[in-house]
Amino acid sequence: MALPARDQVRYWSIAAILLGVVLWLVGDILMPFVLGAAFAYLLDPIADRLQAMGLGRAAATTLIMLTAILVLVLGGLLVVPALINQTIQFTQFIGQQVESLPDLIDRLNSWLADHYPALSLDNETVRQQLAKIGETIQDNSGALLSSLLTVSSSVLGIVMLLVIVPVVTFYLLMDWDRMVSTVDDLLPRDHAPTIRTLAGRIDRTLAGFIRGMGSVCLILGMYYALALWALGLQFGLVIGLIAGLLTFIPYVGAIVGGVLAIGMAFFQFWNGVEVTGADGTTSESTNWIKIILVWAVFQSGQFIEGNVLTPKLVGSSVGLHPVWLILALSVFGALFGFVGLLVAVPVAAVIGVLIRFFVTEYKTGRLYRGLAPETDEARAEDAPAPTAAATDRDPSA
Repeated sequence: MALPARDQVRYWSIAAILLGVVLWLVGDILMPFVLGAAFAYLLDPIADRLQAMGLGRAAATTLIMLTAILVLVLGGLLVVPALINQTIQFTQFIGQQVESLPDLIDRLNSWLADHYPALSLDNETVRQQLAKIGETIQDNSGALLSSLLTVSSSVLGIVMLLVIVPVVTFYLLMDWDRMVSTVDDLLPRDHAPTIRTLAGRIDRTLAGFIRGMGSVCLILGMYYALALWALGLQFGLVIGLIAGLLTFIPYVGAIVGGVLAIGMAFFQFWNGVEVTGADGTTSESTNWIKIILVWAVFQSGQFIEGNVLTPKLVGSSVGLHPVWLILALSVFGALFGFVGLLVAVPVAAVIGVLIRFFVTEYKTGRLYRGLAPETDEARAEDAPAPTAAATDRDPSA
């Protein structure tokens, strides 16, 4: 006999509250295991394909893990040092540019004093504030980078992450199909079809967003970084990776990366070309071609994302609204820290699927449609009237 709906809601609510309390209390300890489960989920389709090609599950898992470790080691040796160096230089560069702004303020103030005296600025106050900002940015550039790295690495230490995460990923990936089958066998029989339907929708949403959008972010990040580097833009690697990583929030990656790249292009290429006149004198001119090419990189990236990458890799069935996504990241990040950021997208996807499911159930129910339960009188009124032949038939026949 199935439990009443009220009792089921009560039990599931208690379970959700307990899960939230556990995450809040031991979230830092769970981080390697959450990462391992996420990687196992992402890599399971690759393992299934290798199995279909004839490899055993153990061999497929071992091959995947060795390949992933090799890629991470090479990336750590080749990319991470350059990225850290460019990040430090980038923050110092911003501080230097802020310190140079007082000269621009002086010229602007002179122009305002000549044309609009009422709008002239207090030079000394502006200069002091800008100088303080520039000194703060330069003095804290290393500390800023250190604090950013600490958020992701000091929870249990780099050793814990580098050792526990691969081990957890290996064992979960090895037994993933078996665990899914075990969970399926434990489902309540009365609700198993509905739970399987919801799980399938959640899986499609997560696969479309995490696997698909992760691939889009990686491809665009590499494209932006390599294109800006080829154009000779300073800090192109950092700017390109920032734009790629933020691509999962629609338009944010392109806007942030575009503003940074085009702003850097103006700083770097403004008066950056020497031009020799007919009299043999040289002067500096703005390299508009480079600036336009930087702009074209992000325009082409947006075109590729919208017309090629997102339709092919993500599809149209993700169903995660950007505002809902930003809200989930903000709330879970504030409540559970870095672990909250890791689980924010999956939890948002699950909640979104459940909300759509309950809305559909509500619209097909009597509460929404306004239908009263059927009674014997209603069924009698809706029954077809007997025909004349049936009325005249002898009951004893």
